[in-house]
Amino acid sequence: MPLRLIRTLLASLLIVVLSACALFPNRDPLNINVVGIEPLQGQGLEIRFAVKLRLQNPNENDIQYNGVALNLDVNGKLLASGVSDQSGTIGRFSEGIITVPVTVSAFAALRQAVGLSETQRLDNLPYVLNGKLAGGLFGTMRFSDSGTLTLPNGAGGGW
Repeated sequence: MPLRLIRTLLASLLIVVLSACALFPNRDPLNINVVGIEPLQGQGLEIRFAVKLRLQNPNENDIQYNGVALNLDVNGKLLASGVSDQSGTIGRFSEGIITVPVTVSAFAALRQAVGLSETQRLDNLPYVLNGKLAGGLFGTMRFSDSGTLTLPNGAGGGW
């Protein structure tokens, strides 16, 4: 009798697992790229930037979001982090731009300056952007983008 109960429970569990998988549609990941970095006014010793992200939805369903967080590593070291409580929808087979304010602490700026003084190069600095888009029906979606930055040689320019 206990063997029959175990078989029934296992069969029921299998049916539940298979039906749960059918509820989640096949989704392609969002394509998220950095499209701009603009200076913002900071406070005290901090430096602030507005990071513009292009979100592309290659799926058949709209994607709703309710917040975004990101970290920007430059030259292998954390440079900036930021969050935004923006909410919105990226339509099916559509795209949109999100702007996230990020902050560079004085310590992070000093660490980057020391690293740059060792390499003496302001071009082709590798960056990695890691973040998450919160909310929606399927919860948090993590994303990553990487590439290279070229910093201006003058003091008055932006990225």
